[in-house]
Amino acid sequence: MINRRTFGKAVGLGTGAAAVSLAGLQSTAAGLQAGASAGAGASGVAGASGAGRLSVVSGTSGGHTAFPALKQVRAGVLDVGYAEAGPAHGPVVLCLHGWPYDIHSYVDVAPLLADLGYRVIVPYLRGHGSTRFLSRRTPRTAEQSAVALDVVALMDALGIDKAVLAGFDWGSRTADVIAALWPERVRALVSTGGYLVTDREAQRMPAAPAVERTWWYQWYFATERGKRAMEDVDERIALCRYVWTLVSPGWDFDEATFQRTAQAVRNPDYAAVVLHNYRWRIGLVEGDRRYGRYEERLAARPPVGVPTITLDPALDPFTAPGDGAGYRHHFTGPYEHRTIAGIGHNLPQEAPAVFAQAVADADRL
Repeated sequence: MINRRTFGKAVGLGTGAAAVSLAGLQSTAAGLQAGASAGAGASGVAGASGAGRLSVVSGTSGGHTAFPALKQVRAGVLDVGYAEAGPAHGPVVLCLHGWPYDIHSYVDVAPLLADLGYRVIVPYLRGHGSTRFLSRRTPRTAEQSAVALDVVALMDALGIDKAVLAGFDWGSRTADVIAALWPERVRALVSTGGYLVTDREAQRMPAAPAVERTWWYQWYFATERGKRAMEDVDERIALCRYVWTLVSPGWDFDEATFQRTAQAVRNPDYAAVVLHNYRWRIGLVEGDRRYGRYEERLAARPPVGVPTITLDPALDPFTAPGDGAGYRHHFTGPYEHRTIAGIGHNLPQEAPAVFAQAVADADRL
């Protein structure tokens, strides 16, 4: 999930001048979810021409329950499982999920973007779903640059030169890393939670007590007890379900919705990948040496210069106060910030039309 230091530093900040007004966003979100779309009659692909603004036709959470048949492709150190929607030759959007989630966070977003003419790719990250390591000898690490390079390798394997990257949680971090290190591969960016590049040095210092409490599971994973829970499939599924209820307090998901994602948690590398990710962030374990030079570059907190829209879900316990002011300086290109009222951590699944609209708008910045 979100970087605790980014969250902690933002506590107490006032409203940023660059932030979109909450009242305006509430109005936009309400109109989208109700199907009130000013440009509903527009056709073509967002970003394909210089005139007009395409609007997403209304979509609500739970409108779709499955993707078409999943695909597999060898990419880098992985055999990546992914879903695909939209025309094969449309501009590409890569939708990246977080923890403890999977590709179904985008099950309602993907058809909305496909209707706008985008080719939508939704991959399982390493350790999730049908994605598998090609070699038993590959370390099951999950430092931020490793996950980012997985996505770059996927783009190469699919012949994708450039894409809009959109994500939340691990997906936001991964998209931010790619935009910072390989901006030539990024057409535009939608980053829920803002600039989530992990600052390992800052993570060594204590945060405010309320922030530390929010991160309870990170400390749990640092213990042998937490490790044993993650290595037991039933225990980790129960833990993931509990996290859903905490971080999305207004989302009334049903058991079938959770169980679709729970299948991805059964991946044999899930525990190793998740445990390494959270332990690595706080300096308890080291990463794979092959990614060291990328982590050195990320330690300098490189800026993101691609067109970007950042989203803050108002009910997400990891959303810091300040309407994005705490991370605004990291984004140096065309930029918008939006706070989404009434929505928790799993933004694309809770408010798919709002998320899809942000993708289309980012592509027009």
